[in-house]
Formats: sequence, structure tokens, C-alpha cells
Amino acid sequence: MFNSWDKNDTKDAHVLLQLLKQGLVQKYVDPLISGNLDLQEISKTYYHLTLTRTRLHHSIHTHYLPLYFPEMEKWLCSTRADWWLAYMMRFPCPSAITQLSLDEFCVEASPIIGRKVNKQAKLVELYETARTSIGLPVSADSNACGTFKIQLQRYQDLNAQRMQLEILASKAMATIPEYEILKSVPGVGPVIALTILAEAGDLRRFNHHRQFLKYCGLDLAKSQSGSMRGKERLSKRGNARLRFALWIATTIAIRMRENTFRDKYARYIKSDPMDADRRRKALTAVTAKMARVIFGLVKSNELYKSKFEALPSGSTPL
Repeated sequence: MFNSWDKNDTKDAHVLLQLLKQGLVQKYVDPLISGNLDLQEISKTYYHLTLTRTRLHHSIHTHYLPLYFPEMEKWLCSTRADWWLAYMMRFPCPSAITQLSLDEFCVEASPIIGRKVNKQAKLVELYETARTSIGLPVSADSNACGTFKIQLQRYQDLNAQRMQLEILASKAMATIPEYEILKSVPGVGPVIALTILAEAGDLRRFNHHRQFLKYCGLDLAKSQSGSMRGKERLSKRGNARLRFALWIATTIAIRMRENTFRDKYARYIKSDPMDADRRRKALTAVTAKMARVIFGLVKSNELYKSKFEALPSGSTPL
């Protein structure tokens, strides 16, 4: 009114009024009212727990193992290898093994490493690895090994908490029909399905797949001001965790042998497979397709129908 900082308030009020008249509004979905709060809390807790466990895994992999037992790194091939953690808790350094004879070590380590195809050969290999180790010559009861065991114990606790959350999530999603639909899609597992259900909620509330793509931030947007027109690119204004879950599902799907996502990715990069920019764009396009497929399946209440390549005889495999 007075040509001050609030001179545009009147114009903004008119713009808002026109948007309301045209029905261009966004609906806020309360997770507590929609019954989606439990899944959101499980998903977010699982996410933060996984981040903590990953940082601890990197600390063990880059600090403790190179110092005290570098040869045991080759057996740390999976974060779910419980036998490896139990073994390192009992034998954190080579001196904890070499102070025992081979027979004593086999008797004590046999119940720890679990079921193996040839357990005796495995035990002999572990014993010889400790004898020729280049780790620091510290004793098992030293403070250095004590700190290593504290971190290993913390890693075990995080794995147990992760397993507890997975059981809790499976029970919470057992009665949700969309859960079986999501699991039928290539690349979508229980954790990704949990994230999609927690962040997207009821997909049937979207009238068109473009609305769902915009909610995920996978729609194209262009920055413009006056006569300036920017390039079209992903808006990334939607749900970041939902977009991340779809991206991870896509990276898994394109590594499978037979599905339409892999075919679309292969067609996109066919002209120049070594071009990193083209691969990134292809992965983005397939991610948008993943979102459209999930929306369509949930909307029609159907399972994903896998695509099979025909055999040389022309018949379709069972």
C-alpha cells in the first residue's frame, strides 16, 4: 500500500484466489489419520539404523581390520555374516589364535563358524591365516583389542535391531494387499516396498500417473523468468526418500536377465553404451517407468507379469 516491502501482497492474494477458484490446490495427507504413521516410523528408523551400521562397517573395514587382522577382510563379504562377527569377537587378533594348538582351535572355533561344506579345511585355513598374518602383534586382552571388540559388539547389536525391525515391518505389511503387488515388481524387495508404502501412502488417491511422478519429483520442470527460458530437467521437488527407493529398485531391475526395465535401459544406451551421461539419463527414464508401472499395478490391483524371451524354437519357457 505504501510502496514498501509489502507492495506485492495484494498481487499475491489475487494469485492465490485464482488458484483456489481453479481448484489448483495440494492435499495434505495426515499419516496418523490415513493409518500410515506406523509404516513411516518403521521405515525412517530402519533408514537411520542402516546409515549408522554403514558408518560402523566402514570404520571396521578401513581402520580396525588393517591394523589388527587384515587377512580376515576377504571373508567380510556380507553384512549379514553373523559367523564372521562371532568369530572376530572370540579371535580379534592373530595372537588369540596362535596361542592355541590346531586341535584346540578346531574344537573352540567349530561351533562358531556355523555350517560349512568342508568345515575342517576351513578351520585349517583360518589357523594358517593367523600364523602368517601381518597384523600388529597385540595381545587379545589389550586395550586396543578391547576397543575393537566394543565396535564389533555394537555392530552385532545393530544387526539384531535391523532384524527386529524387518520382522516388525513384515507383520505390519502382511495385511496390506499392495505389499504383494510391489514385491512382484522386478527390483522391489521387502525394504524398498516398505519405503514405497510408507512414503507414498495410498496410490489410488492420485488420478493420473503424472501426479504420482510429480509427487516423486520425477517430472520435468523448466526455470523461467521474463524472457529467460531454462532447460527442462528433473524437478526433484517431490519426496526424496520415495525417489531414492525407486532409483535403487531400478538399478537392481536392470541387472536382471528378463524384464521390460532392462530392455528399455538397453535400448536407450544402445547407440553409445560407454557414455556415462547417456547411462545416467537412461537410468532416470527407467526410474520414471518404474514409478508408472507401480502406480498402474496398484491402481488396477494386479501383479506384475514378467516378460520372457522366446526360446530359439519360438516357444515361451514355463
